[in-house]
Amino acid sequence: MRKILIATVVGLLCVGGAANARGEGPEDVVNGRKAGMMLSGVAMGAMKAAIDAGQAPSTQRFNSCALARWAHAVPGMFPAGSGPDSGVETHARPEVWSDRAGFETRAAAYAAAADRLAELAAGDDAAAFSAQWTVVRSSCQSCHDAYKAN
Repeated sequence: MRKILIATVVGLLCVGGAANARGEGPEDVVNGRKAGMMLSGVAMGAMKAAIDAGQAPSTQRFNSCALARWAHAVPGMFPAGSGPDSGVETHARPEVWSDRAGFETRAAAYAAAADRLAELAAGDDAAAFSAQWTVVRSSCQSCHDAYKAN
C-alpha cells in the first residue's frame, strides 16, 4: 500500500509539474497549483494515517519532505495574472494578490512548520511529530480560511 501511495504521489507530482512547466498561460499555473494542493492533502492524509496507526515518524520522511518543498513553492504558484480575473476557474480569493504581504506571511509560516515536520520525520519522537503535524494542519487552514474561496 505504501509503495502504491508513493508511486501515485510521484506520478501526480510529475504530471502537475509538467502541466505547469509548459508556461502557456494562467490555466497552466492554476492547474499546477491545484495539483500541488491536492497532493499536499494526500501527503497530510498519509501522515495522519501513519500517526493514527502508531508508525514511526521515519516512515513519513518522503511525505514530509515533499510537503516542505511544496510549502516553499506555494507563493510562486500564485503569480500576477493567475487569479479570479484571469478567466480561469480558481479557488483563490482576490486577497491573495491584494494582500500579498499577508499571504506571503502565512505561506512562510506554513513552510517553516512543514520544515520542522520534515526534521522530526528524521527522528523517532512520535509525539513531537504528531504535535507538529497539527501545527502544519493549522497553518494550512489559516491560509485557506483567509485566501481560499469555497
